[in-house]
Amino acid sequence: MASLVEKQLLNVLFSFFFLVLLLSDTVFSTRKVFDQKKPCKHFSFYFHDILYDGDNVANATSAAIVSPPGLGNFKFGKFVIFDDPITMDKNYLSEPVARAQGFYFYDMKMDFNAWFCYTLVFNSTEHKGTLNIMGADLMMEPTRDLSVVGGTGDFFMARGIATFVTDIFQGAKYFRVKMDIKLYECY
Repeated sequence: MASLVEKQLLNVLFSFFFLVLLLSDTVFSTRKVFDQKKPCKHFSFYFHDILYDGDNVANATSAAIVSPPGLGNFKFGKFVIFDDPITMDKNYLSEPVARAQGFYFYDMKMDFNAWFCYTLVFNSTEHKGTLNIMGADLMMEPTRDLSVVGGTGDFFMARGIATFVTDIFQGAKYFRVKMDIKLYECY
């Protein structure tokens, strides 16, 4: 009698294990394959940043919150919060297609390097939603890649790369960066 109960229990456990295996194989076989050479969405924007210097309240789009003195010649430790306009062209006065809201800080004592974390907030007739971007900006490199780590609305759970190219740099007062955004996961 005990062996009959054991056989039935083994059959039930085997059937359960087989069902789990079958379902897990189904889930894995339906994963979306991403082509890294062909993005599903591609944008080019200009990021404009005007740092507050004490006299430009009306025009400033960012402010240094922490600016420790005496930590080298590369702004190490400086922390900046921003709400910058994002335009389709190089003109700062063009209609913004989004706002970049976030922060960056200088994190290298031996060279210019910043770490960015921000959200592109879109609220136009063309796009609604956000894209979240973060990563190291190795400023002395001609191009830098930051990660697109998520999004909402039209960009729900998007992932990809934002490539930075410095277009103009006017000391600590103003910089303009061309952002080439390629999304490889679009839902």
